[in-house]
Amino acid sequence: MFGFARKKLEIPSAADALPGRDTPIPTSAKHLVNGNPLKGPYPAGHEIAYLAFGCYWGCERVFWIRPGVWVTAVGNIGGTTPNPTYDEVCSGQTGHAEAVMVVFDPKVVSYDQILKYFWEAHDPTQGMRQGNDMGTQYRSGIYWVGDAQRDAALASKAAYQKALDARGYGSITTEVREATEFYFAESYHQQYLAQNPNGYCGLAGTGVACPIGVGVEA
Repeated sequence: MFGFARKKLEIPSAADALPGRDTPIPTSAKHLVNGNPLKGPYPAGHEIAYLAFGCYWGCERVFWIRPGVWVTAVGNIGGTTPNPTYDEVCSGQTGHAEAVMVVFDPKVVSYDQILKYFWEAHDPTQGMRQGNDMGTQYRSGIYWVGDAQRDAALASKAAYQKALDARGYGSITTEVREATEFYFAESYHQQYLAQNPNGYCGLAGTGVACPIGVGVEA
């Protein structure tokens, strides 16, 4: 996503953030790959996870290929500006992280397994960047929904830190916080790597397995 040209590395205060708008940014109605509605309704018994770990084009593909994932979408979370545009988020003046929303069936894929995919798909020690993509919008984050997700996220972070320590990596910089409103990104960002199979993906994991998610291959 070529974020290396945008290097704002401090999250703006609410007073300094852009004002945004009252109406949502137009986006796709259905998932390009599986045809399910991005904004629901979602099947009964399904759960939602919100995760940020770099350019959301690649982040989304990590999940839509997984069994038990019903729909994915990209958007922005954890900031101040309501209904931000892509350009506003890239300015570093909204406070948001680029994120993926994952709607999944916990009977098929557990939240722990979702977290395992997350940790292993990126390097969570890089602060306000992921690879060549630099800026607050590329920070790593887990945005939990409910106490069970919070506890699982914190436990997984601690477990992965031990695994990274053993391999000589630094401290995890991933923020773990309660989910705020998720703002869907524009249509051309949704399932971007399905629309553009040879498109840019800046993700690169550490190669260190995360010791959670029983039954999931590292």
